[in-house]
Order: sequence, then C-alpha cells, then structure tokens
Amino acid sequence: MIEFLQKENNIKSSVPSQIQELEKLRKQVEEYRKKYDKEDKEMEVSSESEDEVDQEEQKKIDEELKKRAQKKKNFRVSVSAEVYGIHNIKKPFIPRVIPKTDDQKERIRDKCMQSFLFNSLEDKELKTVIDSFEEKRYKAGENVITQGEEGDVLYLVDSGDLDCEKVFKPGDPPTYLKTYHPGESFGELALLYNAPRAATIRAKTDAVCWALDRECFNNIVKNAAMQKREKYENTLKKVEILKSIDPYELGQICDALKTKIFNKGDFIIKQGDKGDIFFILDEGKAHAEKVFEEGKPAERVKEYESGGFFGELALLKGEPRAASIVADTRCRCLYLDRMAFKRLLGPLENILQRNSQNYIKYMQKK
Repeated sequence: MIEFLQKENNIKSSVPSQIQELEKLRKQVEEYRKKYDKEDKEMEVSSESEDEVDQEEQKKIDEELKKRAQKKKNFRVSVSAEVYGIHNIKKPFIPRVIPKTDDQKERIRDKCMQSFLFNSLEDKELKTVIDSFEEKRYKAGENVITQGEEGDVLYLVDSGDLDCEKVFKPGDPPTYLKTYHPGESFGELALLYNAPRAATIRAKTDAVCWALDRECFNNIVKNAAMQKREKYENTLKKVEILKSIDPYELGQICDALKTKIFNKGDFIIKQGDKGDIFFILDEGKAHAEKVFEEGKPAERVKEYESGGFFGELALLKGEPRAASIVADTRCRCLYLDRMAFKRLLGPLENILQRNSQNYIKYMQKK
C-alpha cells in the first residue's frame, strides 16, 4: 500500500525526510480506508434497497396477475350464467291475455284437466294460463317442433293427431314413438330444462294446438310441474323394466300417470277381473295372492315394495287378472289405463314379455 502511495505522489525514498513522509503516508492510508469503508456501506445499502425494490415490483406483478386471472374467471362465469339463465332471469311477470270465446276457454280448461302439467293448478293460476294460450293451426305433414331446435313454447292439443318421432343416434332413421291426441301436451321438456327439442312432432292430420309462452310457463306452471315430474321419475327409475328407457320416453310416461290411494287390506286388483290397468307401487307394501284350486284359500306368492309393478300381463295378453294384489299398508299407486299403456309403452312390449316368463312363475303352482 505504501509503495502504491509513493508512486502516486512521486515520493523519493530520501533518508532525511523518511520519517516525515511515512507519517504522511499513514494519514493517507487512513483516509483511503475511511473512504472505501463508506463506499462499501453505501453499496450494501444500495443492494438492500434494490432487493426491497425487487420485492415490491414482484409483489405488484403478482397482484396484477391475480387481477387479470380474476377478470378472466368473472368473464367466464358471467357468460356461463348468461347462457344458462337467459330464459330464467327474474323479471316482473305481466301475463298476456289473448281474447277467446267462452267455448274456446272451456275447451282449453277441459284439455288442461287431462294434463298432469296443469291439473294441479289453482283456479286463479289456471285462468291466467288459459288467457295466455294462443291458437296455432297446422296442416297434415307440417312440423310443429323439430328435434334439436331451440324451444320456447309448450303445446296443448285441441284437435287432430300428431306423430312423435326421434333420432336416437346420428345417421339413424327416426323412430316412431307415439301419436298425440286431443288433451295431451308436448314441448315442456325444452321449457323445464332449457334444452333443445328432444323429438320431432309432426301433424298427422290437420291439427289445432294451443301454444303457451315460456314466460307464463316459468312463472305459473314450471315449479309445480318439475316437482311432480321429478317425483314420478324417481319412482319410475326403480322399476326394472324402465331403467333403460330414453329420458324423453320416461317423461312421456310421467305425463300420463295418475295416482290412486289404497288402504291396508284393500284389493288393488282381483284375480279373474278384467285387466285394463298397469300399476306401479309408489309408496307402501303389498302382496300377490292366488287361488290355485276353487274352494281353497288363496296362497301368498309374491311381495311388492316401492318400485314394484304389476298388471302388465293382462294388458299385454288381454287376459283376466291371474292373481290378486292386496295392500299390506296404506299404498299410493301410479297407474296407466289400457289406452295410455299401449300408446306409451308399446315399444316396451318385448321387454315386458321377456320379464313375463319370470313373473308368471309366481302365478302358477309348481
């Protein structure tokens, strides 16, 4: 260090001034030491400041990324909500009133009473619905609704017949499902579930239908209809022969179901009686009993619980009841009459008959 300072100051190494110069060099060394110590400290402070700045900058970047991510999330949610709820946005409901004659109103009322969608409405609600219906006329061969299209109207058949067909797989030909007659309704699935039309309905003859708009349906009919349909569907899903049914067909069965209560000990059906009703046990327990030989008591041959069904053999074969069904507890039954059974469950006959081989063994004494 001293040699370096000597060169810097052009100092010669003469003996007389050696002590004096040495003292001078020592002072310079001390000054340089202080100077560099100060710079080191400033550098440390600067480094710490830079670290703090880096941390602050990183924090700002993280916050900005979070904000952008949240904006994207909110955008997706809002779009999804718009798509899902576009038809269900709560707005003040002002029902439309379409003028009708007294005869037209009475016809609509009669038809509504035949449909599960409307037959549980209060008088005031039913009046609102009747006022909102709009008459639509269709020529034979004209499509009323088309599978896959968006739907915003429910139809109630006033006159004429309409065929229903559905394409189950892309490329397959349409499959005939049923024919709608006066008093029946269709198109409610699109309104209940905001789904595209599940099938095509075409006028088989010239037909008159009453169309109910989505707004009236959502505000007056939907909640009660959904609760009733869901309850019936849950029961129908317990029935073994119905587990593979298409949801659309299952919905059609729900539409046609009626209910009847039987108390403990009541005969739901009697052996030998004319069979024209297919039953599904919704609530309660029952049993089948059969008289194998005249004059002898009936033998208990089968037990039924919720989800059990009986009466289909008489409908399929047109034979008298092969056995009696007796309620062991209070029972609530869902049922279809002969006409509705053939119209709705016709495509299921093969399934039912396959099952009948196992079923009938309980009706015959081994």
